[in-house]
Amino acid sequence: MCRMSFLLKTITTAAALWVTTLLFSPHIDTTAQTTSGHIGTLLAVAIIFGLVNAIVKPIVKVIGCALYAISLGLFALVVNALLFLLVDYIADTLDIPFHVDGFWWAMLGAVVVAIVSWILNLVIPDKEKK
Repeated sequence: MCRMSFLLKTITTAAALWVTTLLFSPHIDTTAQTTSGHIGTLLAVAIIFGLVNAIVKPIVKVIGCALYAISLGLFALVVNALLFLLVDYIADTLDIPFHVDGFWWAMLGAVVVAIVSWILNLVIPDKEKK
């Protein structure tokens, strides 16, 4: 993947996270004190989010394949919520001011991030895929 595509995906995810923090604050929130701190936090969390989705999610999909099939894909909501909580844990470990209040907020946040990212990817198409 070229740098421009990575940068575009990171900014798209950061924007989706920003919308999520606007909708669900204080349950999903950045606690940075400045605007540049919020932007930096959202970009850092977007990078963590991308790495978790690229590395951990495929492994979980292979291991949980039967649960995906039995639940007709609804298990994906649980997996996405747990991955969202993993991003929160990693951000906390790295002292990045991002916080999620629990599983249900993580599930709502993961759904909103997915929807907003999907909409933004429709508006800003990836030229590499064409």
